[in-house]
Amino acid sequence: MRRRSKVIGSVVALVVLIVAGVVIGVVVSKHNSSSSSSKKSASGNSTSGYAVGPYGVVKQSDPNDPSSFLKDDALKQSFYGLAYTPDNSQLPDCGNSLAAVIEDIQLISQLTTRLRIYGADCNQSALVLEAIKQTKVNVTAWLAIYNVPNNATAYEEQRDKVLDAIKTYGTDHVGGVTVGNEFVLDFMGANGGGSDPNDAVGTAGGELLIANITDMKNQLSSLGYSVPVGTSDAGAYFNDKVLESVDYALSNIHSWFANVSIAQAADWTYTFFEEENVEVAQGLSNKPDFAIGETGWPTNSTTAAAASNGPSTASEENLQTFLNDFVCGSNKNGTEYFYFEFADEDWQAKQFGGVEGYWGLFHDNRTLKGITIPDC
Repeated sequence: MRRRSKVIGSVVALVVLIVAGVVIGVVVSKHNSSSSSSKKSASGNSTSGYAVGPYGVVKQSDPNDPSSFLKDDALKQSFYGLAYTPDNSQLPDCGNSLAAVIEDIQLISQLTTRLRIYGADCNQSALVLEAIKQTKVNVTAWLAIYNVPNNATAYEEQRDKVLDAIKTYGTDHVGGVTVGNEFVLDFMGANGGGSDPNDAVGTAGGELLIANITDMKNQLSSLGYSVPVGTSDAGAYFNDKVLESVDYALSNIHSWFANVSIAQAADWTYTFFEEENVEVAQGLSNKPDFAIGETGWPTNSTTAAAASNGPSTASEENLQTFLNDFVCGSNKNGTEYFYFEFADEDWQAKQFGGVEGYWGLFHDNRTLKGITIPDC
């Protein structure tokens, strides 16, 4: 099961883990009232068409043709990229469906031309590529493997699913394959590591990850595919040897967990990314491409105590501020990023509590939150 720790340093990581442990499994009525009262209906500006998807949000002029979906005036293709996980795509409870992914892709394609996923369990890779094929949209997907330290089977099973999807659909809509999400961070946390990803513990975890990265490169090459292979980690947890083994890296940077105010959130994110990631990468021999793999702002929490990062709160109003500042700012300064995230993930709220499940632009039922997508 995918777990994301949006941390910047070891102290922040410890605080996040403590908070998560306290609030796991607790869902308060605040979420229920917010989800029902503040949501906007995407594609609800048209009375014609057929709502054929499981969420009933997107309408099609032809119920049998997913490419005939009707556009929503509320959605703007302003985002460089989006982070996305199909509903019900975590083992052992696979319950996703092509129909649901098609409806998601219909919405996503109105916001961006790029998306990243986090793993290959539950046939995510093939579902995403098939949905892109059927909707005929201009979307490129960064496929992924969520490998687990000391579990070769998890890597190999997902690797084979990614390769099967590429064999079936080709690489026209594949931007890369990301091996690992916060692998070094998790390895260090599980093995008594400190805050330096280049210490002995971080390097040991990095060697495990490099073996998987190298294997994926070799597998793709042996099949004749030229696809970039990268990795993703928390912003301060990139091991230099790992960076030297990849074509690209995605940095998860969340001002929320650094206790930064919403007024300073976008500028702080840019500064952190440049100083901690871009400058480091430029000093390596291979100079891997770097993009922000996650950044965003939560809108809710399972408890009132976890709804504040100190100077700011989780709210739709503050999400709007972050969107205006970061999305429009990035479009001006050229920062490449995958916005976190497309839709709320109810399973994260239930399992980890706090703000973990409430980072989406959409509620988990795919209705737009009480925000205005910036047109910039």
